[in-house]
Amino acid sequence: MKNFDVVIVGGGPIGIACGLEAKKKGLSYLIIEKGPIVNSIFHYPSNMQFFSSSEKLEIDQIPFISKEPKPKKDEALEYYRRIVTSNMLNIHLFEKVKNVVKTDTSFEITTNKKSYTATNVVIATGFYDLPNTLNIPGEQLEKVKHYYDNPHYYAQQKVAVIGASNSAIDAALECYRKGAEVTLIIRGTEVGQRVKYWVRPDIINRLEEGSISVFYNATLKEIEHDKILVTTPEGVKTIENDFVLALTGYKPNFEFLENLGVALSDDNKRLPNYDQETMETNVPNLYLAGVICGGMETHKWFIENSRVHAKMIMDSILKK
Repeated sequence: MKNFDVVIVGGGPIGIACGLEAKKKGLSYLIIEKGPIVNSIFHYPSNMQFFSSSEKLEIDQIPFISKEPKPKKDEALEYYRRIVTSNMLNIHLFEKVKNVVKTDTSFEITTNKKSYTATNVVIATGFYDLPNTLNIPGEQLEKVKHYYDNPHYYAQQKVAVIGASNSAIDAALECYRKGAEVTLIIRGTEVGQRVKYWVRPDIINRLEEGSISVFYNATLKEIEHDKILVTTPEGVKTIENDFVLALTGYKPNFEFLENLGVALSDDNKRLPNYDQETMETNVPNLYLAGVICGGMETHKWFIENSRVHAKMIMDSILKK
């Protein structure tokens, strides 16, 4: 069995950037991705538009040309796929990593298809796989969705959208414009300040005119087949309901990190322990790249500010 210099777990933009850098440095490498190329982006809403401009989504200084300053999902899929295919990156798709075990001299990586060994491992798995659950009665019902794709599905339906950030606000506006009766349930006092600057005035206007209903300082208490119970400052409200879009954010796979021996902070941020100069964790030769570095602070790391991790990691490996 061949021993790779580095195995990269995750084939998103940052995993791809790590692969490009490893190839450029002459390291033997393998990228393992559990789904298609840039799996998380593939599962973003179909009409999603990035907050970042196209040049900030570029990796390895490969130009990203888009029709608008803020590219759409399909343009990003095209861009990252072409990088993988044009550079003939060594990537295994639809292969899920089951376990990573450190030995004295290397790592043993076991997937649902095969086993590998590597001197170094990079974890670039992001955070989109595990939604933050509500942990309330009825959350297991089929009508409850933690991911949103296309507004057509919700036309002429009574839809409750939980959340105040970009994903929730985009879904609320799109569903409303396809004929859904939308109710926003927001835990705080206002629409999130980090909502895209060209979208925030739109949702505020729709709320003020009553096109979309909203409950502030509210939480979902219970979900039933034909209604939901909402806890508000005025008491518990019962609302007729067909679907619940619980778009309350996502989190990294902390269990996977802990099984690898990565130390996490004791507070609710769950920040992983790593060297900010090399991205190496407290486990020797195990590195982190991309948004997984932020723990529960999933808004701190993006493609544009974590693409530098690839060079930092491969330089560290070469120095060893």
